[in-house]
Amino acid sequence: MPNQHSHNAELDALHLLTQLVQTIEVGLVVLDRQYRIHLWNSFMENHSGLRASQVRGKRVFDLFDELPEEWLTSKLETAFLLNNRAFTTWEQRPYIFKFPNSRPVTGQSPYMYQNLTIQPLSNRLAEVNNVALVVYDVTVEANHRQALSKMSQIDTLTGLANRRMWQQHLDQEFERNRRYSHPSTLMVLDIDHFKSINDTLGHSAGDLVLAAVGQKLSQLLRKSDVAARYGGEEFTLLLPETTQEQAQMLAERIRSAMSELTVETDAGAASFTVSIGYAPYHQGLENNKVWFEEADKALYEAKRQGRNRCILAKAS
Repeated sequence: MPNQHSHNAELDALHLLTQLVQTIEVGLVVLDRQYRIHLWNSFMENHSGLRASQVRGKRVFDLFDELPEEWLTSKLETAFLLNNRAFTTWEQRPYIFKFPNSRPVTGQSPYMYQNLTIQPLSNRLAEVNNVALVVYDVTVEANHRQALSKMSQIDTLTGLANRRMWQQHLDQEFERNRRYSHPSTLMVLDIDHFKSINDTLGHSAGDLVLAAVGQKLSQLLRKSDVAARYGGEEFTLLLPETTQEQAQMLAERIRSAMSELTVETDAGAASFTVSIGYAPYHQGLENNKVWFEEADKALYEAKRQGRNRCILAKAS
């Protein structure tokens, strides 16, 4: 009777373990030395559309063309030969198995982000003839972190880059120009008499004007250009591969477009103009701070001359 009881206990434990393997919310795959599948749990069935009976005994690389075979084989062999566990995260490689994202949101990846653990499995003789792939769905976490990262680089009011992100681009562009002498222009834009808009129509109206400026700049610029809200009512534009003549035409186009804008607010319509200073890159610039100062001085000169105009910087 004790033996029967022990046998039943083992069966119960096996039954519970099988339930756990099948119902756990992670993917479990067991491979042999030839990368043939021996275990394929319900998570993998549900997301791949392939039942365990369809994949058992087949090479995993023959079933899934998207698998990075050379990269994954290297990690698997490390597990087999050295009995070492290996990890990879979605930041290193967004997914291993190309499973559809079950909760797609506009602008997010159509595929499931995954973390992966490769676990060596030893037999009673301490031989590693199998490995387990543990696949974690981290789509929600990845999307959340990406959203936070994007928020940290974007000015939420205007939708443009914030000052921190713009500075990163400025550093990169200045270094590129210093090395290769490509034409590039830095532009600084300021909304004329912005304080009077806030004083007359209120700060919410001022916010609508800032948002309208951001939207119009996004429409007028190329994808390679970087527009940012530098602070308050001041904007900066970094224009790679842009000569002085091209910058002059763009500055005038921006100035004209802003003067034609009318922003409807609860307190009434807001019309405004902008002043622009722009500075082409030249080899005499000591650093990007000096480059910005040249454009900023040109902006000051545009305001001094009566506003609603574009002024080319004088090289220092």
